[in-house]
Amino acid sequence: MTPAPHATPTIKLLTPADAARYRTIRLEALAAHPEAFTSTFEREREKPLAWFAERLATSDVFGAFIADELVGTAGFRREDGAKTAHKAVLWGMYVRPGARRSGTGRLLVDAIAAHAAQRVEQLHLVVVSENVAALRLYAAAGFVEYGRGVRALKHDGRYYDETLMALFFDGSGAIRPR
Repeated sequence: MTPAPHATPTIKLLTPADAARYRTIRLEALAAHPEAFTSTFEREREKPLAWFAERLATSDVFGAFIADELVGTAGFRREDGAKTAHKAVLWGMYVRPGARRSGTGRLLVDAIAAHAAQRVEQLHLVVVSENVAALRLYAAAGFVEYGRGVRALKHDGRYYDETLMALFFDGSGAIRPR
């Protein structure tokens, strides 16, 4: 199914009841953009549906829906160490091609940021440095670059750098010098 071109997505927190739809879109993301994720299609396709349901039960994963079709996902994970609990990570961001350039990605990022702002001081992410559209999206949402992972990922014999970005909820909007 292709979503209506001008439909406004609805963003909601996914639950274990969404596991089958989440599994489908997650595997699609891993297959379509293997360079963009640390996990692999081969690893996750072997996982039973219960594994995806458990992930949704223990993680905060948001979904973008258009006409009851899951067209995008993004996850939130808070750091759990005593000295890092003020930070969280935006992970697993993916929007299906038919829903791109419709504001869906921005709605997902904004939902994660609003969720994070109530729980942590900083929201971090990493994105493949060649993904210009994603870099623009994150910068427009207020994320700032603070580093680069050189040759951070390797897929099919090719290395990919990652851009490290953060969003600060204290209003500073920038990385502070030492």
